[in-house]
Amino acid sequence: MEMDLKNYWSSVFFLFLVVVLWLSCATAEIHFHEFVVRATPVKRLCETRSIITVNGQYPGPTIEARNGDALVVDVVNRANYNVTIHWHGIRQLRTAWADGPEFVTQCPIRPGGRYTYRFRIEEQEGTLWWHAHSSWLRATVHGAIVVYPKLGSSYPFPNPDREHRVILGDWWNEDPVRVIERALRTGADPNVSDALTINGQPGDLYRCSRKETTVFPVTSGETNLFRFINAGLNSELFVGIAGHSMTVVAADGVYVKHFDTTILMLAPGQTTDVLLTADSPAGCYYMAAHAYESAQGTAFDNTTTTAILDYLDPPPLHKAVANRTRQPAFPVLPDFNDTSAAYAFASSFRSAVPVTLPGPVDHHLFFTVGLGLFDCPPGQVCGGPNGTILTASMNNVSFQTPTGASILEAYLRGVPAVFTADFPAVPPVRFNYTAESVSRDLWQPTAATKVYQVKYGSVLEVVMQGTSILTSEEHPMHIHGYHFYVLATGFGNFDRRRDAARFNLVDPPLRNTVGVPANGWAVVRFVADNPGAWLVHCHLENHMSWGLAMVFLVENGVGESQSLEPPPADLPLCV
Repeated sequence: MEMDLKNYWSSVFFLFLVVVLWLSCATAEIHFHEFVVRATPVKRLCETRSIITVNGQYPGPTIEARNGDALVVDVVNRANYNVTIHWHGIRQLRTAWADGPEFVTQCPIRPGGRYTYRFRIEEQEGTLWWHAHSSWLRATVHGAIVVYPKLGSSYPFPNPDREHRVILGDWWNEDPVRVIERALRTGADPNVSDALTINGQPGDLYRCSRKETTVFPVTSGETNLFRFINAGLNSELFVGIAGHSMTVVAADGVYVKHFDTTILMLAPGQTTDVLLTADSPAGCYYMAAHAYESAQGTAFDNTTTTAILDYLDPPPLHKAVANRTRQPAFPVLPDFNDTSAAYAFASSFRSAVPVTLPGPVDHHLFFTVGLGLFDCPPGQVCGGPNGTILTASMNNVSFQTPTGASILEAYLRGVPAVFTADFPAVPPVRFNYTAESVSRDLWQPTAATKVYQVKYGSVLEVVMQGTSILTSEEHPMHIHGYHFYVLATGFGNFDRRRDAARFNLVDPPLRNTVGVPANGWAVVRFVADNPGAWLVHCHLENHMSWGLAMVFLVENGVGESQSLEPPPADLPLCV
């Protein structure tokens, strides 16, 4: 009788597990996509040129999924360049092979090749995005990822009546890959973009662009959810919409405490979701964006891109937009160098839910981030300042991308001479990082491929300190594979005895890209609970190209759930 009861309750428990698994499967889906990377003729600014696109679209296709869904994306490379795809902001728990940075987690997909990215979206909602992670291909190879709540769940705010995706970008009248290749060959600063864009269109203020200006339709009284993505290569952007305020509700795919604003500032890599109520007099209003440029005396794209917020009521106004018989109202944007406005906006973010910070801290890290110069090789003419080569570094190490094997493969398979595990936890030399004049002895970093290796489950607190070497500039720093708590940002040299009192230990925001202010610092904290090789880099693409990057190598933990999945059978070969 006792054995029968045991069998009975075992059967009940088994059926319970089956029901739970069935319910979880019933509310999750697998989404299949094919991304064909190829050259496509596109006309902008009166000129037609061939650009690299996905599925012939610029910007590329939007991926829509729900929290908990799995994605399978087959990437077919029919272009003449190597390519990889990075799913920006997706945690990639145990699936580092799908993260995408070239020669860090995979070798590139060669022309004519293909690779299938497989990963799951786990406990993430909001707006993320995908982009190429090879050379400067992400200038045109990018698109939105929209992650909706699970079935049966809802937004932590009233459902909007309408949603819009707003992808901010930039445009060159020549192949952007050629732009950076020429710059790296000469050592000079790459040419700035010829236009900024909203959903691939420059807008009314550029030649030959008026008819194609992006239009966002709204109806009086309705609530609109705008999903902003800065997919640009090198421009942090102020954004505003004339006659309307916005309520920020999420950033980097994480809900935040709501706050109202009339301007946004997005660094490359960042996303911001806002609610906008169409409560102004029916008409046409410009959405506009221009650069926030924190560096002194450097060239930048100083143009302004526009789109139009078009009230559909009454109908004649909509026709007026198409015929451009009315001049839309224009928003007031901060000056291009208004650091106070940029800092105030960035400091407004707070977590929407109570936060239990990870601790105690196992690794207190201090990383300098900034620019520098290499000496020009003998017999070569270099285009950097005073005949030098422009570079960038973290803790005086200018990251050199491997070419023979990816860092992740080299680590797991014991391939020698690809990287060294000695990235410094602190700068090799302490100095006045934000001084007006830094000794020239500190301007030249070491070129190397170094990683910082940590055990699974370690708690990391990282101070990112900007430097004034060559010039001070805000650096939007992105950490692959993780979201992190932003404890504080500030100006000057970080001093823990003074600045720890400023840490937000109650409701710090969770981000994947944080702006290190010009001549300032940022402090972030996270748990290394995702095994793999994870790139940390400045999302200004010229800085990344110069070496402003490093890699966290996170070891496997205990058991399958804490270990990296085996490499896929179709992982691209390195040679």
